[in-house]
Amino acid sequence: MRILLALPEPLPGRFFSRAARERLAAVGEVDVHPTPADHRSPAATAALAEAEVLVTGWGTDLLDEEVLATAPRLRAVVHSAGSVRPVVTAGVVGRGVLVSSQARLNALPVAEYALATILLSLKGVLVAQRRYREARGAVDVRDLLSSHGVHARRVGVVGASVVGRRLLELLRPFDLEVVLADPTLEAGEAAALGAELVDLDELLRTSDVVSLHAPLLPSTRGMLDARRLALMPDGAVLVNTARGGLVDEAALVAELVAERLSAVLDVTEPEVPDPSSPLWDLPGVLLTPHVAGALGSELLRLGDGAVEEVERLAAGLPLLRPVTSQVYDRLA
Repeated sequence: MRILLALPEPLPGRFFSRAARERLAAVGEVDVHPTPADHRSPAATAALAEAEVLVTGWGTDLLDEEVLATAPRLRAVVHSAGSVRPVVTAGVVGRGVLVSSQARLNALPVAEYALATILLSLKGVLVAQRRYREARGAVDVRDLLSSHGVHARRVGVVGASVVGRRLLELLRPFDLEVVLADPTLEAGEAAALGAELVDLDELLRTSDVVSLHAPLLPSTRGMLDARRLALMPDGAVLVNTARGGLVDEAALVAELVAERLSAVLDVTEPEVPDPSSPLWDLPGVLLTPHVAGALGSELLRLGDGAVEEVERLAAGLPLLRPVTSQVYDRLA
């Protein structure tokens, strides 16, 4: 099997340990093409002409049907990261090339980040840290945090996506009431995930913390508008690790400026807020630069997952994490 490893430097070393590289070499001949991007360059065209498996990652050039025509032996694209949309078009998926994404593996650190911030928010850690810094002295935390605590509180999860489902699993050990809003599910399916199915408005009205895990689609853009944000109880917290475009940012900023709501925002739209945005300085906002997904040592999990898929291809086994044409738009 001819395996083309097409990730720009320094990603190959960050995603694939020495052991992972040895596993790849054990199942085929590995050709490393670490240049960022252009599948149409002479070197890339020559490598693609022989490749049976293309291993991709962040920064790999888009493989469309025109490029596919230069890769007659290509059987599969194994993406070592999450969304495959930056590396393969829907037309490629529909042309019989197998595609694998490690989105399910990348979902774990995102869900862990969401869980951590949910628990910290319920406990009142962010409120206490802010007040302690302002006081620079003793704080009556029993009074300050009298309405906080991780017991018998309600957490609302918006979207039974890959990350949303993983978060629901992580929430199970805690003494919390969990509700889920997802128009694609039935009540029994939600119950099997450990949550009560409710509509979005009810979830917002009754949840102490709301965590967003819906895809960004034309139907979901701006779904948390001024009307819906106004439904959230005073003191509620919004956690967004999904997409900034799910929220009407101007409406959210108004709620945050009024200190009626708090927010944990790992994603915004634009990706980096304008330097003049109030989000940078509002006391009720924890703003992070899109760190919830796999970083550092967590990248090795994604690389190992990609290697596992290549090993299965070599053994004639089905992919564990396939992306089909039917789910490309929803899960890719």
